[in-house]
Amino acid sequence: MPRSRVAYPPEFRQKIVELVQSGRSPEALAKEFEPTAQTIRNWVARADANGGKRRELLTSTEREELTQLRRELRKVKLEREILAKATAWFAREADTTPKKSSGS
Repeated sequence: MPRSRVAYPPEFRQKIVELVQSGRSPEALAKEFEPTAQTIRNWVARADANGGKRRELLTSTEREELTQLRRELRKVKLEREILAKATAWFAREADTTPKKSSGS
């Protein structure tokens, strides 16, 4: 079962990122503070992406939008599935096809 812990405050993350950007290594900061070196590197990469320095990563805003769009897509797929099942059920219940009108 994975460990879960409370997220670090944004101010703490920002201070750690600033320390890395000033020349301290993530490994040295990991020994001094609680986060792992990889966590610190992730924070630095995220800060660089948000600052426009790393184009290959999504910014925080883009990540939030992607999460929202994925949630909406799941909902729409579920609604479509429900409508398809309802349509099939009503078609079986009617057991007839609608007659074409002659238009006159």
